[in-house]
Amino acid sequence: MIKELVADEAVLSTPCEPATADDAGLAQDLVDTLASVDDAVCLAANQIGVTKCVVVYQDDDGTPHVMYNPKVLMGLGGQKVVESCLSHPDPVRVTRFAKVKVSYDELVDGQLKARRRDFVGWTAQMIQHMVDHCKGKLV
Repeated sequence: MIKELVADEAVLSTPCEPATADDAGLAQDLVDTLASVDDAVCLAANQIGVTKCVVVYQDDDGTPHVMYNPKVLMGLGGQKVVESCLSHPDPVRVTRFAKVKVSYDELVDGQLKARRRDFVGWTAQMIQHMVDHCKGKLV
């Protein structure tokens, strides 16, 4: 279901609780909401008012990918970039890594399965942005 985007700093600055397999409905809400927003490429659950650690991003083909409980384990090639956010009106300058190693859970047959993967470039930047959201860190 498409949800309204939240700009309330009290919600956005609250660290998210760990997600479980029971949050599959929330994940679908994120996918639906992301698809409904022009030019949006990633979204965290607290951006729709739910402080759970669930995020979604679109790959270069526009396919959505859901991550439960993502954590950046390592980053290489820090650089200053300018980012926009659906929850913040003005672009901001932040430091992001060009390559990150991420641990996350993926829903498979109704259960969360642990995954670990390296991401580079734009996808790495999106994931770092969403992990910040999960930590309650505002850009």
